[in-house]
Amino acid sequence: MDIARPSNARQKRIRRAIYGAIGLVVIGLITLGTSKLKPAAPGVERATVWIDTVKRGPMVREVRGLGSLVPEDIRWIPATTVGRVERIRLRPGTIVAAGSVILELSNPQLEQELHDAQLKLNGAEASLANLRVQAQNDALAQEATTANIEAEYKKAALQVEAHTQLAAKGLVSEMTLKQARLDADQLSARYAIAKKQLASYAESIQARVAVQQSAVEQARAVLRLKQQQVDDLHVRAGFAGVLQLVPVEVGQQVAPGTNLARVADPSRLKAELKIAETQAKDIQPGQAASIDTRNGVVAGKVVRIDPSVQNGTVTVDVVMADALPKGARPDLSVDGTIELERLRDVLYVGRPAFGQEQSAVGLFKVQPDSGATRIQVKLGKSSVNTVEIVSGLSVGDQVILSDMSAWDAFDRIRLQ
Repeated sequence: MDIARPSNARQKRIRRAIYGAIGLVVIGLITLGTSKLKPAAPGVERATVWIDTVKRGPMVREVRGLGSLVPEDIRWIPATTVGRVERIRLRPGTIVAAGSVILELSNPQLEQELHDAQLKLNGAEASLANLRVQAQNDALAQEATTANIEAEYKKAALQVEAHTQLAAKGLVSEMTLKQARLDADQLSARYAIAKKQLASYAESIQARVAVQQSAVEQARAVLRLKQQQVDDLHVRAGFAGVLQLVPVEVGQQVAPGTNLARVADPSRLKAELKIAETQAKDIQPGQAASIDTRNGVVAGKVVRIDPSVQNGTVTVDVVMADALPKGARPDLSVDGTIELERLRDVLYVGRPAFGQEQSAVGLFKVQPDSGATRIQVKLGKSSVNTVEIVSGLSVGDQVILSDMSAWDAFDRIRLQ
């Protein structure tokens, strides 16, 4: 026969309630503990970051910029008159001498003006020659007149002397003697005036010849100018060098002052460096520099700093102290480094990807447990590859210098 068993339903409900309460308490404790935990540090491959060690010692401050080699002596050859380009005899890249003809111009009007100037000079010279002949003839005539008056005066003087002797003997009347003396005095005065006229006439002739000579010199100067302008139709280099540019074409009409060619001396080159305006404030003339031509490094010094800023850069001219290596030529791209100063005993590290000098920046400091913690570091003076540490780091500390902007939300990372 079946025997009824006591019911365990109530006990089961109690046990389930107890288990549920315990589970809720455990879940709550786990949730509470999890909420108080810090986020897990992200992992970063050590090989993908740049780590440098803080050092103490001398640091050379430098700035670097790209640029090109340019000639120190450059000459633009302008047109001196209106002309038409008839022929280009030399092309850029040709080695030229001072008398090398680069191109030829034509100007028929100028050639006609040269011919007219030659005719005017010939006419002025003929007038001068005619004036000299006429002056010589007039001078001879004046000398002849003076000589005749002198002869008449001497004749009258002799007659006075004769009448004086005859009058003493009573052979000539006193009136005749006075008349002879009057004629002699009159001829004496005429002779004195004739000599003065002869002297003044010579001075007058010199003045007239000088005026005509001035006209000849003026005509000759005009002829020289026209001849020079015609000669300049054959455009010459002017000095030895390399022809760099001919910015005109055959058939082109050019005006006075138009640049026809550019010639440079390739033996004397300087470097024009483009330095970022933020780094150019400490550059001074006379500072040492080195120029990398990709075929050797050449020492130099700063000679000029452009006062203006173009496209965020400042142009700095560096002249070479040593001979340039083979292959150096105008417009060759170069890399220049300028030494600003030498700091004797400072704390320094490699320059981080971000952070300007005299500013504070957050860097990840490497810890012994293969982790890295973000710290605030104050930077001082900077160079091309290094920067001074003012505070925040010590000698031997290792910091990550790479761009860590992807982990700006974390103060700690794990290096794997």
